[in-house]
Amino acid sequence: MTALFGRTVLITGAAGGFGQCLVRQLLVAGSQVVLADLDREELSARTTATLERAGLTSRADAVAGYLAADLATPAGADALRDQCVAVAPTIDILINNAGMAMSGTFLATPRDRWETLLQVNLLAPLRLVALFAPAMVACGSGHIVNISSVAGLVGTPGLAAYSTAKFGLRGFTEALAEELHPRGVKVTGVYPFFARTPILRSPHYGDGAPPRLPARLVSGPDEVIAATLRGIERDAVHVYPTSVARVIDVLRRVAPGLLGRVVVG
Repeated sequence: MTALFGRTVLITGAAGGFGQCLVRQLLVAGSQVVLADLDREELSARTTATLERAGLTSRADAVAGYLAADLATPAGADALRDQCVAVAPTIDILINNAGMAMSGTFLATPRDRWETLLQVNLLAPLRLVALFAPAMVACGSGHIVNISSVAGLVGTPGLAAYSTAKFGLRGFTEALAEELHPRGVKVTGVYPFFARTPILRSPHYGDGAPPRLPARLVSGPDEVIAATLRGIERDAVHVYPTSVARVIDVLRRVAPGLLGRVVVG
């Protein structure tokens, strides 16, 4: 079992919807957090507002650092590690939450856009694990969390690059969990369906409008993060945080033909 109380947690993409939910819920659980995102000032301002709304200003000192990190490049991952060492030499839990999205047909999507997406959504988690996991292995404990997507379970028309990155992240999670388990380090992958976060307003390329989902199928980010933290605590390798995600996981394994051209993310 992985305890959250008293642990130091590095969260990438901390200014976003899931990121801010992670900050709030981890502080309530008694964790110390190190926060990273593209814009340090925006990250600090959003987090301050989040803590004020949640009545958690007394826990502000549990935010060990606000770090600027451009994870679209190898240098950005290295810089994040260097900054992190300065504010929190030991990271107990790494949460690879940073991500971007876009919709539309693959051939209509500019190459620089899908290449950047693959850098941020897939290569950055690999780079950060390579940088932070050796210290976890050395002390025989630690936890790595990769926020994937249901689009990493089912190839999704209109989300080709996004699905590619999330499929890769799922494979990485499964392999890494087997490699690191004997060395005391746990690995968890999380597969949410659409949630009410800013990623729903991502750019769309090509003809037609982005797909619209019934409101009843869109989950709240707090629900997803609460399930994620429960999964971390019980050392689950896979977390399907909503009923829709669980149904899709079952169908893709036992009756893939029923999924048809369902749009998931």
